[in-house]
Amino acid sequence: MAMTVGQEVGEGEQDVMAAINTTPLVDVMLVLLIIFLITIPVVVQQVPLKLPKERNVPTQTKPENIVIAVNKDGDVFWNMEYVKDSNALFEKLKKVAVLQPQPEVHIRADQDTRYESVGRVVATCQRAAILKIGFITEPPVRGAVAAGG
Repeated sequence: MAMTVGQEVGEGEQDVMAAINTTPLVDVMLVLLIIFLITIPVVVQQVPLKLPKERNVPTQTKPENIVIAVNKDGDVFWNMEYVKDSNALFEKLKKVAVLQPQPEVHIRADQDTRYESVGRVVATCQRAAILKIGFITEPPVRGAVAAGG
């Protein structure tokens, strides 16, 4: 690699330099390399999880299953019967929790229902020691493009 720094004594004109100065290129590449080496471990660190796949399991309607519906206003219904509050729901669930085999609780909620209302029902089921809680949803439309995806 040839580089002309100054003029030699006795030389009248400076020769045209034909070599490309790669020093700034090397500097930029080293800075980019350092940035990538620092940021890649931060991006890659994740908790190893096996995420569930979407599946559509037909609901097995059994007479002993309990369907709890939550409308968009947060009102709770036990098999079409209105339940006034979480304490009344807890009392009903406590009676059912001791049955053998314990029935499943299926929660149906309007899509505009606040998560707080559904969470309150799930928490009440947990307090009453219900072992199986399921959510009833509409099956995905075949051929439709998933939102956000």
